[in-house]
Order: sequence, then structure tokens, then C-alpha cells
Amino acid sequence: MDKIDKIMAYECGMLDGAGMVYLFAELIKDGSAWSLQGHYGRTAKLLIDRGIIMPNGDIDEMSAMECGIEM
Repeated sequence: MDKIDKIMAYECGMLDGAGMVYLFAELIKDGSAWSLQGHYGRTAKLLIDRGIIMPNGDIDEMSAMECGIEM
């Protein structure tokens, strides 16, 4: 899947927790999380604030699992 397909799957509710985390990690890494509609930036910031995704886009799998996301 390319990024557009992943975004469409996310918006249709077709991604599980891990899929969402991987999508947002990609969006943070390439900077598009901050230029898409506001929801994406707010969600990216929430994932960073919770320690699930680092500001550089790397995923902390332990933090994700502690938040109930199976990676």
C-alpha cells in the first residue's frame, strides 16, 4: 500500500492499532502529519506525547503495547 491508500484505509476505519501507529510514524517522518488537515497533526502530537512515536517518527513498541496496541 502506498501512503494515500493507507490514509484512505485509516479514514474508513480499516486499520488496526498497529496499522495506525505505522501510518502516523510515516507521516511524522516525512512531515506530512503537520500539513494534512488538523486531525492528523493533533493525532500525531498525541502519539508523540504518549511516547508511542518519537518526534523523529521512530516507534517505541513497548510504549505502544503499554497503551494496549499490539505491534
